Amino acid sequence: MKRNVLLIALLALLVIPALGIGNYPLHLLIMGLLWSYIYTSWAIMGRLGMVSFGHGAFLGFGAYGVTLMWNLFGLTPWLGLLAAVAVTLVVAFVVGYPCFRFKIVGHYFALVTLALSEVARLVIVALREATGGSLGITPKSALATGETASLAGLQFSNKLVWFYIIVAMWLLGLYIWHRVDRSMGRLALEAISEEEDAAASIGINVTRTKLAVTLLSAVMTCIGGVLYAQYQLYINPDTVSGIAVSLQMVFGVIAGGMFVMLGPTVGAFLLLALSESLRVLIGNKVLGIDLTIYGLLLIVFIIFMPKGILGTLLERRKASQL
Repeated sequence: MKRNVLLIALLALLVIPALGIGNYPLHLLIMGLLWSYIYTSWAIMGRLGMVSFGHGAFLGFGAYGVTLMWNLFGLTPWLGLLAAVAVTLVVAFVVGYPCFRFKIVGHYFALVTLALSEVARLVIVALREATGGSLGITPKSALATGETASLAGLQFSNKLVWFYIIVAMWLLGLYIWHRVDRSMGRLALEAISEEEDAAASIGINVTRTKLAVTLLSAVMTCIGGVLYAQYQLYINPDTVSGIAVSLQMVFGVIAGGMFVMLGPTVGAFLLLALSESLRVLIGNKVLGIDLTIYGLLLIVFIIFMPKGILGTLLERRKASQL
């Protein structure tokens, strides 16, 4: 029954663009699904006891890596994607391995990753001649006069094409989440999050297990950055790197439900609705109001709804059936 409902919902989602909803609602739907994929990528790691504030850096590696490779060297975004993934793997390993090897966990691990995210933003700003600094950068157009699509340049003027690309990536993210959730690695990581020494005593390789999930989560987030840059065709340090983006990921996942597969998706659309409402009602009149509201709501959800919106609803539904 549950599977049939999900299948019907997916089919309804796929036919929405055929209803002629307009470019802006379609754009919002695309962005909601893209952030859903990115939040799901973070949740794969976060739900297993490794709260990272460094995923803003990985998102930035993807976005800026593919853009700079294209703008400066004329390399197709497909090669830029590989380069960005390689850099992400190296950085995630360099940061993750010492932390896991020397048992830097909890708040200390969060602080280390927080520093990574902000360092990435500052580096992007400092390299302003190449990156455009705080003003951002626009990927060069790959579309010749009259063209509407460039597969080599990964640019499409038709939002419908992007809609189905993002839907495919979102479904892939859910599939990976599901596979990790059903794997022995999840059980190992849950044991590690409770007590590392006890987990190690029964033969679990703590460092390798935690590092594998970290690398997977980082690479998925990096790919999300590539998609963001190619779809938006404009990036800046504040939208794809730094503390603000990392906080946005954490808040979205916790608000939606960290421990259920569709929780990050619910959180992504909640955050999108909140940001659009603030943009319409307040605009740029009050600087930093969005981060203030995100922080306050994060505290509220942690205290009163630790399982998130979807997790709480599912729990209450299950309790009512007993």
